[in-house]
Amino acid sequence: MPYTSSNGHMFSLLNKAGELGVRLSKADGQAFRDQYQTGNFTSHGATMRGYALIPESLYGKDEILVALLQKGFEYVNSLPPK
Repeated sequence: MPYTSSNGHMFSLLNKAGELGVRLSKADGQAFRDQYQTGNFTSHGATMRGYALIPESLYGKDEILVALLQKGFEYVNSLPPK
């Protein structure tokens, strides 16, 4: 499945169903889930801890998607490299 990573950590992923998930900090992830009424991201039948499911309603909203990917990128770069 296509994904993005930095420092050895994935921060976005497409699953087989074509859904997009972005890895966010706990606080950012919860705020995003609350704001957009979405849940956790699953891939291969497993819930991906730390990933928020991006609702289809945001797919055409480039500014929001870019900001989310940037937050994910910044978050994984705050983690120790693998």
